[in-house]
Amino acid sequence: MKTKKLTFSALLIAIGVLSSHLIYIPIGPSKCFPVQHAINVISAITLGPWYALGNAFLISLLRNILGTGSILAFPGSMIGSLFAGILYKKFSNTLIALGGEIIGTGVIGALAAYPLAKIILGKNISLFFFVAPFSVSTIGGSIIAYAILIGLDKSKILKNIHI
Repeated sequence: MKTKKLTFSALLIAIGVLSSHLIYIPIGPSKCFPVQHAINVISAITLGPWYALGNAFLISLLRNILGTGSILAFPGSMIGSLFAGILYKKFSNTLIALGGEIIGTGVIGALAAYPLAKIILGKNISLFFFVAPFSVSTIGGSIIAYAILIGLDKSKILKNIHI
């Protein structure tokens, strides 16, 4: 069981890292990456909150090491993935998990990114600067995840993925 979780987790992390140089939206000091948010939701639903959090952290870390991410990837992706995972675990509802990702990243993660941008990156921005771009990115990624999950559910693959 643990081997299946780790293998699927590694696959999602690889997709997140390898696609990060192809699909991102630069907005100020941030690189909005909808694929990250799709992976967050898929991880939260199939693997649970702690794996989702770990996946988000590792994708953010590897993207930063490779120069395809920014430090702002950490709060947005990690908070959103954790919220999505916790809410899915509590309610077993995909739409509620999507809401957790969107609120966790688009609002809370965006606000958590402010001190990093202000202090570490030295950017003179407003507190709510990242709310719009993070929200657009996470809504787009959540829609992608929802479409993938519907396809997996219809093909009966999702039952085999739940670990």
